[in-house]
Amino acid sequence: MKYDDASWHYGGDFPEDLSDDAGSIHIGMFVVWALLSDLGGAIHIDDFPDDIPCLRQREMTPGQFFRASCDEKFSDEDLNAEGNEFAAFYYGIGGGPYIEDYSNTFDADLPSLYHVEDTWVNFDRLKPIIDARYIEWKKSKGS
Repeated sequence: MKYDDASWHYGGDFPEDLSDDAGSIHIGMFVVWALLSDLGGAIHIDDFPDDIPCLRQREMTPGQFFRASCDEKFSDEDLNAEGNEFAAFYYGIGGGPYIEDYSNTFDADLPSLYHVEDTWVNFDRLKPIIDARYIEWKKSKGS
C-alpha cells in the first residue's frame, strides 16, 4: 500500500518557483521520524542496514534520504507493523492529522507548505509534535 508519492505533489498547483524536490520534503520528514523512532520496516533494517545510522549521523537531510532511499515513494514496506498502524491513523492516505500538524508548524512563515526547507532544524521543530501524537495514539490503544 502506498501512503504518498512525491510525484503526486509536483504537478497541478505546485509552486513554479520550486524544484520538484520540494514535493518530497513533508513525506521525508515523516518517514525519517518513523525510522528514527524504531518503526522502520525490514527494507531499512535488513536490506539497507546503513540507512538508519546514516540518519542518526544526519549525513543526509530527511528529503534527500527519502528521495535517495525510498525513490520518492512512501509505502507500507518502509515501516514495521506498529509503524504502519500509526501511519494509517496519523499520516493517512489522502490526508490525516499529520498534514495539519505540518501546516501548523510551518505555514505561518511561508507562502506554501512546499516552501518548507529540507533541514534538520525544521525536522527538529516538527519531531516533538509527531512524538506527542504518537504517544497519544499509543495511549488510546492502551499501550
